[in-house]
Amino acid sequence: MKVLCLGGAGRICRESILDLVQYSSFEKITVADFNEKEGRAIVEALNDPRVDFVQINVRDHEDTVGKMKGYDIVMDGTTITLNGLSTACIAEAGCHGINLNGFGAENAYHELFQKHNKTCVPGFGMTPGVTQMMAMHAADQLDTVESVRVSHGAFRPIAFSRSITETTTYEYDPLLPGRVIYENGEFVQVPPFARPREIVLPEPYGKTVQYIIPHAETKTLATALAHKNVQLIEVRGTWPAKNMQLVRALYDWGFMRNDPITVNGKEIGILDCISEYLFHSTEGQETELYGYSLHVEVIGVKDGRRVQHVLYHTHPASDGSVEGWEKLRAYTRNVGIPMAIATELIAKGQVKKTGVLIPEEAFEPAEIFAELEKRGIFMHEEITLLDESVQAAR
Repeated sequence: MKVLCLGGAGRICRESILDLVQYSSFEKITVADFNEKEGRAIVEALNDPRVDFVQINVRDHEDTVGKMKGYDIVMDGTTITLNGLSTACIAEAGCHGINLNGFGAENAYHELFQKHNKTCVPGFGMTPGVTQMMAMHAADQLDTVESVRVSHGAFRPIAFSRSITETTTYEYDPLLPGRVIYENGEFVQVPPFARPREIVLPEPYGKTVQYIIPHAETKTLATALAHKNVQLIEVRGTWPAKNMQLVRALYDWGFMRNDPITVNGKEIGILDCISEYLFHSTEGQETELYGYSLHVEVIGVKDGRRVQHVLYHTHPASDGSVEGWEKLRAYTRNVGIPMAIATELIAKGQVKKTGVLIPEEAFEPAEIFAELEKRGIFMHEEITLLDESVQAAR
């Protein structure tokens, strides 16, 4: 099997590549990136005969398609704004595909993937991705589902890479049409900072206030749980407190609109200017607490009784006590590892359906959880009978 790792020089995708080197059965692992210097440095650092490098510019469609042909799967670590271009190349090249974001640009290529008898699963990192597995694990134990509340805390600097800065500004864009909740059979548009809810995450993260964000889970779970009569789906998220303070101020003062301004005769978006500053500043590159924390609450009915399932995950500490999980890597490994796991499952033919699939259609939660556990990432589940004062935790 051969895998092409698009955007492989990125801070997250390189963690996915490391996981493929350590755990997968791929015979060839190609780091593909426009940044040749960084890409070749990763190859040298991995020092594995299966790993090589190819320079790719996804804006050059014909060249990219030619370089992808012959690979079993493309593991796409490119940014949200490039996913439409990259998926078009993957589909035409006749490869399987997977990416981290899953914001919908991939859906246009469903029939082309089917024509080539290939599978594409957009949006499989921690969230979206593992969060859907957590929700489905709980929902599968219930007769009907009343509500699903997906939450996460991403504890990382606000601008440690350009793609992360893009994600931050994208999710709080006041004009974004995809920031929705699912309520009583309808998708309802909400503004940034809507429906604040206090979520208690495991230590060292603790109590957080989280807001609705535009993530794929809202739509994919609405599809996957329609037969369970789900009534409410909300997806929330938070970053470190200082990050949230800054984003809130930028929103309140109108900077998130990215209005154009003229500086020294040159026009630039005001938010683009701030993003560039953050990318080059100490404040944008550092934070006090690093890591990732998922929290999923599913309420429904089992055998006539109302039941609450709460799932959360834990991972090795970022304090240097576990090699390879120091500081920022406690965040980037959390995001990158699930994509690597899913990449091999698809390439090995364990996903039988073709076309563009949602994660809930492609994978079994227990299989994903078992693979994560091998890497020191553990799932925890608490089950409460809401109409009785009895609680069981496992």
